[in-house]
Amino acid sequence: MAQEGIEQVHHHSADHGARRIAVLIALLAAMLAVAEMGEKSSQNEYLTRHIQAADNWAFFQAKNIRSSVQGAAANIMESLPNSAEPAVRKRIEDTRADAARLRDDPKAGDGSKQIAERAHADEQGRDVAFHRYHLFEVVVGALQIAIVLASVSVVTALGLV
Repeated sequence: MAQEGIEQVHHHSADHGARRIAVLIALLAAMLAVAEMGEKSSQNEYLTRHIQAADNWAFFQAKNIRSSVQGAAANIMESLPNSAEPAVRKRIEDTRADAARLRDDPKAGDGSKQIAERAHADEQGRDVAFHRYHLFEVVVGALQIAIVLASVSVVTALGLV
């Protein structure tokens, strides 16, 4: 009779412990879901910033090429025999001004200097997002391991193995 009572208490305590572990597993699963949402969000931000930076660097290169072409055109016009004529001088000055505007245009904000600043800012944002993504990956992995270990402890405590 005493043995039966001990077995009943032991079974009841094992059952109660299993319930606690089941609640723990549910909490870990909820935390895992939130961590995975953060991981996906950080991954999307990383990719978006990476694409923005690449686009800005491509735009920067295009502006630099156009500026170089304008500078070369001004140099060629200056070497012409009629470069002292007022119409040609005006054209040379306009071409040099356009080349300068392509390099630095604080008013419109789309000179190659301003585009490079935006590209650098996008790269910094991309790097922060990548770091955050990596941290979420570690958290997700740790939570998955915790869920597996908690599940194993329930199975072994109930003697189902």
